Amino acid sequence: MKVLVTGGAGYIGSFTVAALKKSGFDPIVFDSLETGHQEAIPGTPLYIGNLLKDRRLLNQVIQKERPQAIIHFAAYIEVGESVQNPYKYFSNNNTASLNLFKTMIDNNVRNIVFSSTAAVYGEPVKVAISENDPKIPTNPYGESKLITEKYLSWFSKSYGFSAIALRYFNASGAALDGSIGQDYPKPTHLITRACEAALGKRSDFTIFGNDYNTPDGTCIRDYIHVLDLASAHITALNSLPIGSPSFRSYNVGSGIGYSVNQVVSMVKKVSGVNFAAPYAPKRPGDPARLVAKVSKILKELKWKTKYSDIETIVKSAWQWHTKHPNGYKSPKN
Repeated sequence: MKVLVTGGAGYIGSFTVAALKKSGFDPIVFDSLETGHQEAIPGTPLYIGNLLKDRRLLNQVIQKERPQAIIHFAAYIEVGESVQNPYKYFSNNNTASLNLFKTMIDNNVRNIVFSSTAAVYGEPVKVAISENDPKIPTNPYGESKLITEKYLSWFSKSYGFSAIALRYFNASGAALDGSIGQDYPKPTHLITRACEAALGKRSDFTIFGNDYNTPDGTCIRDYIHVLDLASAHITALNSLPIGSPSFRSYNVGSGIGYSVNQVVSMVKKVSGVNFAAPYAPKRPGDPARLVAKVSKILKELKWKTKYSDIETIVKSAWQWHTKHPNGYKSPKN
């Protein structure tokens, strides 16, 4: 089966492309390379384009390649930036998604797995968060993802889409051998920034907030290894009821929460570097706790994590950053 992967040269997208190949699928990537890297998807057909601006190219690609399903990653993802510049997020994450969905309709492609986020829940009413809990995003990033989910829900009713939204918790880690990993121009992910601090590449590492209502005062998050995330996409793709319109959503996490302080301590342990980690003011829009209830995806799709303990996550990330201190531009070993 051919699968078009939008944003497939990005962090999670590139791991999913590799997992697709391993599982016998034939992936094609559509990516602007604004934050993605061609080096992350060697040997994979790549069309360089922007979903917001290059609708004609997208249509040509789908007519030429005739994919039977789409995995839609392409989006902006920075919470803080979304609060500062919501227009950028709603135009890119929502209007661009509509462009993709209209092109799917025009070309009779109806099967899609959508990269969503736990940010759709906002400040959770309880821990752990279930798929049926209230969805009241606290930032435009989360709101933009929720809006796209609503598009897919309506499109399943009106246009026959068969769609699954995967609500990620904190994507993290790298290939276990350090061969591929996260290379983002302005990294905001905690583990990436902490590894850079341990390598001496970052002198501005801080922990945002230490007065949350949590045991140690720092935010608690559910960290999921990117290898597990990639496998969740394969499972979701295989479970799409081809030709049977529906919309389903699933949390994708480990079901375990770690505080920022706990994660930073693990990076210090794995790296052997006791780098400075001062506290800074809270970031706008950051909930205190985000931990997944994962019983639905286990029950319905028989999927669970394999690599998402915090030590495995941090060790794999450290492997990537030490082997590739300049990301994909690092000299080959």
